[in-house]
Amino acid sequence: MNCFSLFKRLKLAKLLADNNKLICSMITLRAFKQHDTCQIVTILNDQQVARYLSSKIPFPYTQADANWWVNEGAKCGIIKAIEVDGLCVGCIGVIPGEFEYSRSGEIGYWLSQQYWGQGIITQAIELITKEVFESTNLNRIHAAVFAGNVGSMSALLKNGFNNEAILKKAIYKNGHYLDSHVFSVLKQSNCSN
Repeated sequence: MNCFSLFKRLKLAKLLADNNKLICSMITLRAFKQHDTCQIVTILNDQQVARYLSSKIPFPYTQADANWWVNEGAKCGIIKAIEVDGLCVGCIGVIPGEFEYSRSGEIGYWLSQQYWGQGIITQAIELITKEVFESTNLNRIHAAVFAGNVGSMSALLKNGFNNEAILKKAIYKNGHYLDSHVFSVLKQSNCSN
């Protein structure tokens, strides 16, 4: 599938979502595949998606960036593509800490704007948290969320994460200081989910 047909598919998905006809009751978390690269480039070149992402993710995002991600970057930690109806629409992952933080991991995610507000990230957080706690020795998962990213904060709270702290002006991106909201969940508090 070429970039143009992926773009057309995204546009169609947006139209369907806008008409309340797109119902996403099931997502799949899977390894990234080479054919996801064009979709990744499209998603990560959306300024609305990129505004709350770490500057570690380049903007603008190139095909070379996506190739590196699929072939190398996504193999560090527990990182999955979020798939809806056979299409890669986002990413979610947990990166374990090092040394004395080796039993803690940081969760991060991004999602195509066309799929916002449908509970997809909430469901993806639930699935990845369950997988991490069942298959690793991690005891804690935390997230650092940019101030203003209300959707992300809500999705974390729905999954039992607690708002631990607000780090004032801890983020500097695009010439602006932003607060960082720190959320976490512990393995034992998540076992009842």
